[in-house]
Amino acid sequence: MIESTEVPESVEQLTVGWRAMVLDQNPDADVRDLPGVAVRWADCKFPFWNCVTLTESGIEADLLAQRFAEAADVMRTKQEFGFLWVFEDLAEGADLDALADRAGLAYAFPGTGMAGDLLPIPEPSHAELTFERVTTDEQLQAYADINSRAYGFDLEAGRDGIGGSALWKSGVHAYLGLEDGVPVTCAGAVETAGRLFVVLVATEPGSERRGYGEAVTRKALYEAWRATGITRATLHATVAGAPVYPRIGFEPNSPIRFYALKG
Repeated sequence: MIESTEVPESVEQLTVGWRAMVLDQNPDADVRDLPGVAVRWADCKFPFWNCVTLTESGIEADLLAQRFAEAADVMRTKQEFGFLWVFEDLAEGADLDALADRAGLAYAFPGTGMAGDLLPIPEPSHAELTFERVTTDEQLQAYADINSRAYGFDLEAGRDGIGGSALWKSGVHAYLGLEDGVPVTCAGAVETAGRLFVVLVATEPGSERRGYGEAVTRKALYEAWRATGITRATLHATVAGAPVYPRIGFEPNSPIRFYALKG
């Protein structure tokens, strides 16, 4: 049973957290809160920083269709590719794919919002990894490149998303996991509206299923908790990450559907 507060929490974490992320990448980013639609669009080559999401719950079908159309209209004005994020439990019973199709959008992939009162946790360790906090441009580029390769983006995309960022080298508790001195996994946690928001977790292709993603996520959370004392954490999981996070203490709340403009 989904608690009524959990989906709004997951939406808030996206809208608040992404505001900081996209403005860090582009101070002139399109960051607007329209009726029922939040725009967080850096218009950069990193698709996750180009985001529109629906923010109302329980609205009637005609208005929901209008919101899909309005979101698609925003996306059509942009130069770079991005996604509409739809938290399914805001629109229970609606045929989201049909609404998206009418608006000129196509289903891209699924995700899951998760949260938990899970901190503190024991200090993490992994027999094959050492951990480094990201504090230099070289480390940040390694972090960006792991994400690009893990998500199938060009290296330029990740570097455009976080390359040279002061926020990612200070405000985000961003960590690399190194195997024999080579970065192979990464995760970040950032204080967002009274929560620790886990962002951009990734592992090098070929290094999966060794517990690396879980270990580096635990490290980012552990260090963020030590710095802030915040005990509740949130994240938005991909299919690959969804089985991992419950082992840390996260509980799924709302399924997410990602849509892109057709053709």
